[in-house]
Amino acid sequence: MKHSKLILPIIVISQFCCTSLWFAGNGVINDLIVNFNLKATALGHLTSAVQFGFIIGTLLFAILTIADRFSPSKVFFISALLGSLFNLGVIYEGNTLTSLLILRFLTGFFLAGIYPVGMKIAADYYEKGLGKSLSFLVGALVLGTALPHLLKEITNTYPWESVLITTSTLALLGGLLMIARVPNGPYRKVSQKTDLLAFFSIFKNRTFRASAFGYFGHMWELYTFWAFVPFMLKKYSEFNTSVVFNIPMLSFVIIGIGGLACVISGFISIRIGVKKTAFIALLLSGICCLVSPIVFTTQYETLFIAFLIFWGMVVIADSPLLSTLVVKNVPAEIKGTALTIVNCLGFLITIISIQFITVLTEFTDSNSIFLILAIGPLFALVSLRKKSKTVFSQS
Repeated sequence: MKHSKLILPIIVISQFCCTSLWFAGNGVINDLIVNFNLKATALGHLTSAVQFGFIIGTLLFAILTIADRFSPSKVFFISALLGSLFNLGVIYEGNTLTSLLILRFLTGFFLAGIYPVGMKIAADYYEKGLGKSLSFLVGALVLGTALPHLLKEITNTYPWESVLITTSTLALLGGLLMIARVPNGPYRKVSQKTDLLAFFSIFKNRTFRASAFGYFGHMWELYTFWAFVPFMLKKYSEFNTSVVFNIPMLSFVIIGIGGLACVISGFISIRIGVKKTAFIALLLSGICCLVSPIVFTTQYETLFIAFLIFWGMVVIADSPLLSTLVVKNVPAEIKGTALTIVNCLGFLITIISIQFITVLTEFTDSNSIFLILAIGPLFALVSLRKKSKTVFSQS
């Protein structure tokens, strides 16, 4: 089926604008700590609040099969509008830790109508080359996630509130762009009823289960790495007092470079297969986890930064490919629900991982704490390897 060549770029731009809400709190975390008298551990708690909101949102969206019953572009727009409003609420000067956690939770809740729904919209337009299409989409998520760090740097002479105002404005524009320019896709199949059992019955599909488990292992590492990039940079500079890092800019580069990695992995997957490309990325990111304690001790800051940039690439390169495997292993009428379910459980895992590392930072300053992230890639590799001979399409 033919459709406008502008559809994918529009979806990508909308996704980029709206997912800037995700780490908006992280981009101004130091300002939040000072202005609202928070503890240093607020980083982990505020990040987890967004993740928890996203989990509850995706759970409800999945159980009610929202993205398969209603126009996904309308769902995307309404979610972007509400998410932008709750993100903007963080600038209220009367906030406390509790109100900030609630606001970040609600922002995460409505991100459930943005990220997986955006992938569902792409899947409704692209049956062939879905891996490449989703690689652009996840790349947009990565850049959107990294954007608040860049905004913090370039608005350094402006009040910190400008970061939140900018991200909320972008999210609203992204939602408007989606509803105005992206109609329902040609491959969309409408689910006629609410299937309350879909959340559970879908895991009876062995091929779906294998790809989902690979995604879960990937998620154990990904968001904890992203959340703690500024922490890693600060920790290294504290141990090497002669080193002065521009932490917001470097955080943007280390996280944002993953967007390029997603696009590259999408093109590579066309040549060597989706599963094989994802497997290689998982292997490389697992190795990064294992060697991280050694790299933290290097006296060469250029080597340290290069390592984090490489890690920032391989930690996300497998994400669009694992989502592609999920979509390819479910019926068309529940693609949106399947993506939402996998996102829901995947982000639940990120909370456990983030909180685990947060607690460890309170008890130890060891460089070895990030070894724990290797559990995720290892689990994913075992899941993919175990099933690879029997279940996965290489397209």
